[in-house]
Amino acid sequence: MARRTASLLPQWSSRIFSVELDGAPHYFAIKEKHRGEEVPRLFTLKARHYERCYSLLVCSSDRVRRAKFYGELKDKLLRHLSPESDLSPMSSFLPDVKDSLVRGYFFKGDSQSSSSTERLLQELIQRDPVLVCSYLRGEDGQLWTQRLWPPAESQMTEMSKDYYVVPSEAPKYHPSVLNIVNSDVFYSFEEAYEVLKKCGDIIPEAKSVLELLPSGAETRSKPDFPVIVIEGLDATGKTTLTESLRDTLKAVLLQSPPQCLSPWRARFDQEPPLIRRAFYALGNYITAEQIGQQGMKTPVIVDRFWHSTAAYAIATAVSGPLSNLPAEGSEVYRWPSDLLQPNLVVLLTLDPEERKRRLRNRGQGKTEEEQELDHNQLFRLRVEEAYRRISGPSCITVDASPSADQVLQQVLLLIRGKCHL
Repeated sequence: MARRTASLLPQWSSRIFSVELDGAPHYFAIKEKHRGEEVPRLFTLKARHYERCYSLLVCSSDRVRRAKFYGELKDKLLRHLSPESDLSPMSSFLPDVKDSLVRGYFFKGDSQSSSSTERLLQELIQRDPVLVCSYLRGEDGQLWTQRLWPPAESQMTEMSKDYYVVPSEAPKYHPSVLNIVNSDVFYSFEEAYEVLKKCGDIIPEAKSVLELLPSGAETRSKPDFPVIVIEGLDATGKTTLTESLRDTLKAVLLQSPPQCLSPWRARFDQEPPLIRRAFYALGNYITAEQIGQQGMKTPVIVDRFWHSTAAYAIATAVSGPLSNLPAEGSEVYRWPSDLLQPNLVVLLTLDPEERKRRLRNRGQGKTEEEQELDHNQLFRLRVEEAYRRISGPSCITVDASPSADQVLQQVLLLIRGKCHL
């Protein structure tokens, strides 16, 4: 932990802090001198009746350990803190600096249990990769100061100085964008492989997944026959369309994630985003190997591929309105250079109410992300927009509201035009 902590300190006063309240980020900064700035809105909303708040930032240099501990820390805090503490997600970052984002939690200090809270925080510092800050309200009842607690292995006096807490403007894009590359979305086989490899000692199932993986070079071979990917949210008609295309074109139908990963999906769905996304990224490379083999003999239809993996990951990592998404052309939308590229990607779209009606008629259980799509319109819009912004290849949008046969005929026209089938 010491190295990671030391790397954060030189630019500590340049960092921006963000706390999520009701899905919206509230930003503040710190300064050595106060020049009459207003109190950050966070402290008027969350801590107006409190004299003290706390934050914890997870700062392990091992990103797998950091991801695991971040999730475990929330459970630990909820068990030991009073309900009035009002635990909220928090992050800190250097504006426009990639990989500078560190995550943690922010909560109010209950005066009745302040001693037990501070004992808990001291224990965390002794054993775990965290940085702790306390926030104190000034005697005038308005000004707030931040104090960074020295970690157990350090007695550096500069870490004990007080900074004034001041408002900060929101960054151009959501701060999570700084850490998306190879944390939420993976852009090479090796990057995703290294994450799962490091999980071998803590997640036994990871070793079984690694045994299924291709060598990497095999995924780059270009098949002789066209590869057509069908994308879209659940209940947009992907299954009906892919099966019809398989029968009409005498093609092979594959899916991503591949069937061979089914025994472990529930296990990895419980893991933090870094590990979960690496698992699904590697599933695309297994599917790519299958495409390469089958595509030498016949056309290949694929039910979802890298577009889905990336679109859902981006939309989950970046909260809020569409304007928080990385701009079109950003590197987060680029196709991995070592992953087989399809000849055509079709994105099925459907009116939200019609999609919900079809889901109800199915009567099937929903994934956590499907449940989020249903009750969070902004999340659905972010997923759909991320789909549209991915390039190399881009999606061609097809309205899925007509009859299944009409949608099939429209997609067949696209295939004949793009793939000469």
